[in-house]
Amino acid sequence: MSRPSLGSRLYSGETSYPIVQNARRWYILSSVLLAVALAGLIGRGLQLGVEFSGGAELSAPVAQVTDSTVSDVREAIIATGIDEAAEPRVTLVGDDTVRVQTGSLTPEETTSVRDAVADEVGASPDEIAAQVIGPSWGDQITRQALLGLGAFLVAVALFLSIAYEWKMAAAGLVALLHDVLFTVGVYALVGFDVTPATVIGFLTILGYSLYDTVVIFDKVRENTKGITGQNQMTYAEAANLGLNQTLMRSVNTSIIALLPIGSILFVGAGLLGAGTLKDLALALFVGVAIGTYSSIFIATPLLVELKNREPTIAGLARRVEARRSAAKAPRGDVSTQPASVSLASPGQGVAPAAARGGPVVETGERRQPQRKTRSQRRGNGGRPAR
Repeated sequence: MSRPSLGSRLYSGETSYPIVQNARRWYILSSVLLAVALAGLIGRGLQLGVEFSGGAELSAPVAQVTDSTVSDVREAIIATGIDEAAEPRVTLVGDDTVRVQTGSLTPEETTSVRDAVADEVGASPDEIAAQVIGPSWGDQITRQALLGLGAFLVAVALFLSIAYEWKMAAAGLVALLHDVLFTVGVYALVGFDVTPATVIGFLTILGYSLYDTVVIFDKVRENTKGITGQNQMTYAEAANLGLNQTLMRSVNTSIIALLPIGSILFVGAGLLGAGTLKDLALALFVGVAIGTYSSIFIATPLLVELKNREPTIAGLARRVEARRSAAKAPRGDVSTQPASVSLASPGQGVAPAAARGGPVVETGERRQPQRKTRSQRRGNGGRPAR
């Protein structure tokens, strides 16, 4: 008979990984990841797109792209004398388009920049698409994005509290915040622009991470229902079993989701130059990966930490430990008992030999009563009575 698959062994409990029991290890790993993310945020900061910071964005066709195209266009823009605070950023989009992003410009400065870019790339000013966004519009977009994120987190907290319990809601929210902070830190480290597509990606990955967490929590709730009525398994062990039972499902679902996202990020944005997709693809790729990690290694161990503080759950852990300690306690071995001590006592089902009548003789391991000979039963030391 072939051996069952890993998923079947995990579901039946034949194979089990001590994920909950090694919670401290995952917390340390998460602390390192978040420290890297915070270093990126503090050291480099987020590079906000013009939709959030306000400014101008121009897209110009390029007849022939060279290695110096980006630097040449940037120098031509600076030569127009625009304010240094505008900080022009020039990037290539595909093989035949250059994109210019600057800070806030006056209408005259916008026209001057457009003409300079047109001269440098050899295109007509009418062929250059220009988009100007004021600072007030950027502030409004930023405020709406934060409101959308806050509303999502509140909805998550209410749903988990009603459908499950507040401790699951707290653990799930911590995992979601963990995902957001890490993904934002990655954006700061790689220097990608934060655009409305990025915000959409954030909300998408939060929904995916929540889905994965709810699937695990549902199995944990099923395994721990009425758990205080027995003394065979602790809450942590039952939760770890539920986590292992859904482990393969989480991993397989994440891999299937990461494959198309990776193709968009590495093939579409990297090789084909689809720059409009890279902001969304990066948020999705990083978020799905870290969301799977947090659902498995952060949300469930944190839930167990919160539940273990309940008196009933703590009492269950003590009863299980006491039962296992009693089962491991050494018991008396009859072969090691002194020969002069009876192995049974009256009232325990087996009476001592002396109580049953007759002398006791040594036989090695036990003393057994000696049967009387026929002559002894006749009396007078075996001599016939006169």
